[in-house]
Amino acid sequence: MDAVVKNFPASGQTDSAPTQEQAEEAVRVLLRWVGENPEREGLLDTPKRVAAAYRELFSGYSLSADEVLGRTFEEVSGYGDAVLVRDIPFFSHCEHHMLPISGKAHVAYLPNGRVLGLSKIARVVDIFGRRLQTQENLTAQIAAAIEKTLRPRGVAVMVEAEHMCMAMRGVQKQGSTTLTTTFTGEYRDNAAEQARFLTLVRNR
Repeated sequence: MDAVVKNFPASGQTDSAPTQEQAEEAVRVLLRWVGENPEREGLLDTPKRVAAAYRELFSGYSLSADEVLGRTFEEVSGYGDAVLVRDIPFFSHCEHHMLPISGKAHVAYLPNGRVLGLSKIARVVDIFGRRLQTQENLTAQIAAAIEKTLRPRGVAVMVEAEHMCMAMRGVQKQGSTTLTTTFTGEYRDNAAEQARFLTLVRNR
């Protein structure tokens, strides 16, 4: 991502956010809790690695969708039909078990005189994906961010994902996919536009 990553603490956190050292100690506690010895050779650097990995995996808390979407373009030569970016891969973590979610997002909007750089749509998916999430919330946040910045005639978002909290634990159903959608504006109010979006997403 080209957007500038701000320093922690991120939005939603207080100035008393844990330090790097405290985060590493928390990892050592978990290692002891699962029955491991954090002092053995293979685990000596694990707390530092986990803290570094978490900083990357949850970097969405330190990024602003408003800043990423800030610049739009008016030179569209009268274009007003759908703009669709499909098959945007993303990784996230469920907020209930902190286990991975992986999938693809499909995002479309109907321009209202202005358009976005296509890469910005993918970056917004990444920003919200790199936070603790439910898939429903992730889908709504992507649509709301584009709606707020661009003010298009409508936004459509579909997210398809596999949740490791279902595959690795609990019911342990590997390969099951969850699908969520959000529609605003003309996509919400016009069944034909919804159907066209779904057709464009599915046509390969």
